[in-house]
Amino acid sequence: MLRSIVSTLVLLVFSASVIFSCNSREDQREDSVSLGTKPNIIFILADDLGYGDLGFLGQQYIETPNIDKLAKEGMFFTSHYSGATVCAPSRSSFLTGLHTGHTPVRGNLQVGSEGQYPLPDSIASIGRVMRQMGYKTGAFGKWGLGFAGNSGDPIKHGFERFYGYYSQSIAHRYYPAYLWDNGEKVVLEGNDWTKKTVYAPDLIQQETISFIEENKENPFFLYMPIIMPHAELAAPDDEIFQKYRDKFGEETPHPAGPGTEYGPDMKLSAYQSQPYPHATFAAMVGRIDRYVGEIVSKLKELGLTENTLIIFASDNGAHQEGGADPDFFNSNGPFRGYKRDLYEGGVRTPMIAWWPGTIQAGSESDHISAFWDLLPTFADVAGADIPGHIDGISFLPTLLQQKDQKEHGFLYWEFHEQGGKQAVRQGKWKAVKLQVFGGGSPTVELYDLDADIAEENNIAAENPGKVKELVELMGSSHIPNPVFGLLPSERK
Repeated sequence: MLRSIVSTLVLLVFSASVIFSCNSREDQREDSVSLGTKPNIIFILADDLGYGDLGFLGQQYIETPNIDKLAKEGMFFTSHYSGATVCAPSRSSFLTGLHTGHTPVRGNLQVGSEGQYPLPDSIASIGRVMRQMGYKTGAFGKWGLGFAGNSGDPIKHGFERFYGYYSQSIAHRYYPAYLWDNGEKVVLEGNDWTKKTVYAPDLIQQETISFIEENKENPFFLYMPIIMPHAELAAPDDEIFQKYRDKFGEETPHPAGPGTEYGPDMKLSAYQSQPYPHATFAAMVGRIDRYVGEIVSKLKELGLTENTLIIFASDNGAHQEGGADPDFFNSNGPFRGYKRDLYEGGVRTPMIAWWPGTIQAGSESDHISAFWDLLPTFADVAGADIPGHIDGISFLPTLLQQKDQKEHGFLYWEFHEQGGKQAVRQGKWKAVKLQVFGGGSPTVELYDLDADIAEENNIAAENPGKVKELVELMGSSHIPNPVFGLLPSERK
């Protein structure tokens, strides 16, 4: 009990320090970017899209011309990392600018039938930062960090409009019975287990486009957590699907893989009944690409392209759930591991930054960045003060190809399933600790990413000093959390 109380007090003190301490960045911005007109910012977040699922990164089966063009006209980050290796903590890291050793939500913890453990409204978050700068703010898609009326409600985190799924479990369904619009249930007539009439992602996309149109005269911050290609394999029988069905022909359904999640409205048969699994997955990725093209076209139509920054990324690595077959598509590219791993395949994701006239077209950066850098970067672009005591570093200088880019000393992740995992990347070094809280003695693996990007050669035994250093960083990076216990002492 005492340990729990102490952990809670530590978390509250840390959260309060994030809210009330801000560091002025005017000295850094004077020579970086003119903010006469506040730029619009759009963050497009795919769900479980692997590094190798995009055409310009070598995907052989799926065409992604709009995303490829986004990269051709913008900057591609070769060493960008998600906030975590599963949905909720990754999004919590993005919204708070804190890595998983500090951010309040560190796992996919279901609360009731309609949402996950809520993000506390006592902590600074990107929506509130942007709202304070006069931005119109909207989130469209999957939230996964609370429900209407509790502390995790998007409205309590600075978003004036939320449309989509509160619960990531219900977001496994592409033809749900309902969606939510700022706390009001929107019934989708015709959707049930036997009838599939309204494809929810298309409806969400329509509302997203409307948000852009409605705010064309205002600076806006648009968060687009698209639900594809996660979970249930489902796509409309349209020209995208037909193209891939013709390509792959008759298929044998791929069984639901390990780690499959079932929410309150899910049935196992919903995963296993898809007769064209490869075609359906390809069509889902193709639909993301279509949405990206529609966003760019709308910006061009409204004359907003040169005043809009788009960031495109994925919330973690490729998944093996719901019949997905990442090995067939080589979804993790050159990397080892999938969703729920802390190897590169679980946490390294493609990131593209597009801002015509500001970001050099066709550029590429090996700057090492992570989700917790997005809050300070967006704040920097908006001309806002960056909340103090966060883990993120603004990469605006990299976007502008300036030489004053600050670097991380290291990156840290933790994962609270499968016996507990921790990982640190420090320059070329990557350490992964397994069985942190159970199932056997903890083990630490060490990799040299410069020489071994696939993490095939564990060199921990040859480098005990480096292992000791990185394990110490793991320990110092973790603040105890009374809800998401990682260490054995926290789980008693």
